[in-house]
Amino acid sequence: MNFDALMGHLERLVSCDSQNPPRTISGDSDLFSYCSAVVGEDFNVRIEDHGDGHVSWFAVRGKPAVLFNVHLDTVPIAEGWTRNPFALTVENGRAHGLGACDIKGAAAALLAIAADGPKNLALLFTSDEEGAGGCCVDNFLESGQGRPFEQVIVAEPTACRAVLGHRGFLSVKTRFSGRPGHSSESRALADNANHQAARWAAAALAVAESKKTAPGDPGSCMNIGVMDGGSKSNVIAAGAFVHWSARLRPGESNDAFLEEIKACAPEGANVNWEVPFKGEPLPAAGRDHLEAHAFCERNGLEQGPDVDFWTEASLFSRAGLPALVLGPGDIAQAHAADEWVDVGQLQRALACYGRVVMQDG
Repeated sequence: MNFDALMGHLERLVSCDSQNPPRTISGDSDLFSYCSAVVGEDFNVRIEDHGDGHVSWFAVRGKPAVLFNVHLDTVPIAEGWTRNPFALTVENGRAHGLGACDIKGAAAALLAIAADGPKNLALLFTSDEEGAGGCCVDNFLESGQGRPFEQVIVAEPTACRAVLGHRGFLSVKTRFSGRPGHSSESRALADNANHQAARWAAAALAVAESKKTAPGDPGSCMNIGVMDGGSKSNVIAAGAFVHWSARLRPGESNDAFLEEIKACAPEGANVNWEVPFKGEPLPAAGRDHLEAHAFCERNGLEQGPDVDFWTEASLFSRAGLPALVLGPGDIAQAHAADEWVDVGQLQRALACYGRVVMQDG
């Protein structure tokens, strides 16, 4: 396997603007044309454009039992970049570029392996993971295309250690409705939407903290990201908006936690709950990690501890497929200015993936 080829693929992938949002990626994107050209005619390639930036590129050769999943979309350019985000630069053993760590480096490694013509290989590259509204993996699974596979590897950054468990991600928009009026009215204490939101928030955070199992344990990792409401200090607020999230441990339920948090609303409060995104922890749907663990043992993959970030591995797990997370780099470099991935990590990923592919089938 050619490491120089990997770096060439990464340079080309980084040069493709795949920021999400905006949702402007299409099936005709140079990103997918390049991937198709690299794997060549020996692969059966299917591109599905679901619209609004949701594109799946699925390439298969032979009869593989392992599916590698990579998202090619990136977050928008963060403040503080000191170099061109779309030009790969290598300095002091670090490959810099937007998406180099999250997760075009992994895609480049897999393209390098594909170009070597392995007997069996399956790649699912998608474009909508970063937009908090992904549908590519769900559509892939609902269509039945995932049925032939016995193991899925989702290539998020884990320092090339196999991760078999991670927290979920629950995103909720909560709206409180009050009864406006002059702040001198005594009813303001109960009728003010901001007061309702504040009382709810205090109780909800207490619930999250009660989930701690030890002093250093973050519990349910609940985070109130946005709070907004009211118009003036002397007007009873008619409405309050809170956008919050939680990251639950493997084995915990988003639905059950949400019901606990809903119960924290003050008595008589008028509340609306909207759930833009709900991703279960890994393993999902009551599954365990025994099959994924056995897969690691067979393929000589070093295992790492559970991680706190969410990945689409839980979507595969929910559908009944054993899934693990394994990719080059560290999550601390993802979404950051001057994003980078260690070149040694790319080399290690090439070796890990290559070993799995050689034993597949």
